[in-house]
Amino acid sequence: MPRGPREGVRPAFRQWRAGRPFWGGLLLALGGAEVLLTLKASLDVILHVGMQGLAGYLLPVVMLLCGVLILFNPTQRLFYSVIGVLVSLGTWMTSNLGGFFVGLLLGVTGSCLAFGWLPDQEPRVSRRRRRKQARAAENPPPTPARQS
Repeated sequence: MPRGPREGVRPAFRQWRAGRPFWGGLLLALGGAEVLLTLKASLDVILHVGMQGLAGYLLPVVMLLCGVLILFNPTQRLFYSVIGVLVSLGTWMTSNLGGFFVGLLLGVTGSCLAFGWLPDQEPRVSRRRRRKQARAAENPPPTPARQS
């Protein structure tokens, strides 16, 4: 009995996610968004806008853009991740200490994950499936006795 139209959405998303450095791009984009949000904080919270006001807004936008490009164009992930880590480190000087360290750390971590992602790697087998396969190998199913 079919469960409905959503039955194929989750496997399709998993397959899409497996073909790209999903977590790296997502963390880099979230880091850029967090730095942008700390720039809009109230004046009581802001430490400094930066050496130049434009750079304070430009670097987090580049971080966000690199994260999105890593998600939707994974073939160029090496270039985007190198630009992403450099820009993330640049927000230390220009954007409230890199969004109070949170955006800086998210950006650097996401860039490193995207840089280290290998596209031709076999999908990881879940623990549940590995346990199930190990149990099946230990206890083979009984074979029915032949009657003559």
